[in-house]
Amino acid sequence: MHTQLTMVYWKSDTFWLGKLLEHPEIMTQGETLEELEENLKDAYLLMAMDDVPEDYQTKTIRCEVQT
Repeated sequence: MHTQLTMVYWKSDTFWLGKLLEHPEIMTQGETLEELEENLKDAYLLMAMDDVPEDYQTKTIRCEVQT
């Protein structure tokens, strides 16, 4: 399963800082841009997969929004 996320990032005096556009509550830092990206991926997976057993299953569902 692949998920595409949008990283919003900037350079502070000492670290690269960033968050995920789709999940702005997830924010972290890294010494390099590559480390920042890995830290954001790790933070997302921890949030999304917390307390999910290793033998989980997935299914695509469709939600229709009424306008």
